Amino acid sequence: MTDIPKHPEPMWRDTVKFPSFKPLAENRKVDVVVVGGGITGVTTAYLLQKEGLQVALLEASNILNGTTGHTTAKITAQHDVIYDELLSHIGEEKTSLYYQANEQALQFMKNLIEQEKIDCDFSIQDAYLYASTLEFDHRIHKEFRAYQKLNIPCTFETSLPFQFDVRAAAVMKDQAQFHPLKYLTHLVNKFVQAGGFIFENTVATDVEESNSPTVVTRDGHRISCQYIAICSHFPFYDGAGFYFTRMYADRSYVLAAKVDKPFPGGMYLSADQPTRSLRSATINGEEVVLVGGEGHKTGQGINTKFHYQALQRFAEENFNVTAYPYRWSAQDLFTLDKIPYIGPIKKNKTNIFIATGFKKWGMSHSAVAAQLIADSILQQDNPFKDLYDPSRFYADPSIKHFLRQNLDVANHLIKGKLDLPEKGIDQLENDEGAIIYINSKRTGAYKDTDGNIHCVDTTCTHLGCEVNWNVGDRTWDCPCHGSRYSYDGSVVEGPAENPLAIVDLKLNDEKGTQ
Repeated sequence: MTDIPKHPEPMWRDTVKFPSFKPLAENRKVDVVVVGGGITGVTTAYLLQKEGLQVALLEASNILNGTTGHTTAKITAQHDVIYDELLSHIGEEKTSLYYQANEQALQFMKNLIEQEKIDCDFSIQDAYLYASTLEFDHRIHKEFRAYQKLNIPCTFETSLPFQFDVRAAAVMKDQAQFHPLKYLTHLVNKFVQAGGFIFENTVATDVEESNSPTVVTRDGHRISCQYIAICSHFPFYDGAGFYFTRMYADRSYVLAAKVDKPFPGGMYLSADQPTRSLRSATINGEEVVLVGGEGHKTGQGINTKFHYQALQRFAEENFNVTAYPYRWSAQDLFTLDKIPYIGPIKKNKTNIFIATGFKKWGMSHSAVAAQLIADSILQQDNPFKDLYDPSRFYADPSIKHFLRQNLDVANHLIKGKLDLPEKGIDQLENDEGAIIYINSKRTGAYKDTDGNIHCVDTTCTHLGCEVNWNVGDRTWDCPCHGSRYSYDGSVVEGPAENPLAIVDLKLNDEKGTQ
């Protein structure tokens, strides 16, 4: 098998030069604060600044480096097998609105790209949802009938231009793909040229609520405003909405493969489990095939390197792969009913908005969210407001999923406290992480490539679950709510805001270790 890269790195950032921005270093006052420098935050900030409001965008690390920088960048209303399910849970009218919202988002992005002449490898592609097994063949037939009922332009196929067998495929016509960071770099530049502020390495930690709310940063600076838009993937501020009980985090994996034959076009996703996703992209003038899938709850499941190996086997069974220039993983949030939460953080808090829970379809839903939040702030009507209302609750399936999700959290909270050590610290190889015990306390240890050992307290700083080592990405991942930390304990992804505590190995050696 062809070797895959040793270290994960998404390909999108390698081909774009980004402007950099200084942290917030003083107190400020603006009209709108947008928290989160991914595609949702950037698009929201761009739209509002364009309308004459003074907007400040805060990003905890660097803009365009989170989920947006790790996407497969399909702009589509085909969101896995969902339309048949939505019809049964929320009815035809609301399901039709879901499709319309995402189709209009695609058209919004297409029109913006054409009007602004953005060079971002945008291309119209049909989206194929297929099944290779009898179990999922049935679901594809039902999904196709849902397409027809909703008047979605579609076709039905029984074969695809690949070596693997296909029983059925529902094809959604005229969807799209692009290079997300080329697109967003243009919006960032336009936003700044229009007078918008961007502050990188600025961690928002709290909101002081009032008629003119204030965002408080980790460094103690305050930025007051009329409206706040929380677009930080997992909301950094909960506002008593208990979003950590209403969502779960899921990781998936991508390989970029160079192959010896041109890709046949189209975007592909299997309904079968584990999922397989395919699309082509052009990097530095060369075509690559993005092979994705292998989703699982963050911090749970098998050794993460096996997910990459499974994608590698699939790629080499179906393509003549000559190289893998990139590999990476992404994290996505799922809501109880699989519809994102976009709107006021609570019904009585109409000047604080959130956008979260995009499942794996953030490219289209980012545009839905940006337009919906902008319309709300500008006091304009939006037909999708009620559909995405974060305060909604559908008895089926919300109650069932709520109970299942929180039972899962409780199980992992208890299980992590009872785990036995995986090995002794002296058994670690270079570039290996594991759970060890120091003075009877569960500790995470990572031995880097130079032989230095980094130890952290494995108790997640969000709500106290125990993190596990993710060997594929070299991170400590929480199985309860999806927080992720670097090997040195620093926060990679929320909802946690504070780093894992460092365990001083020298100090513990003086006291004795076990």
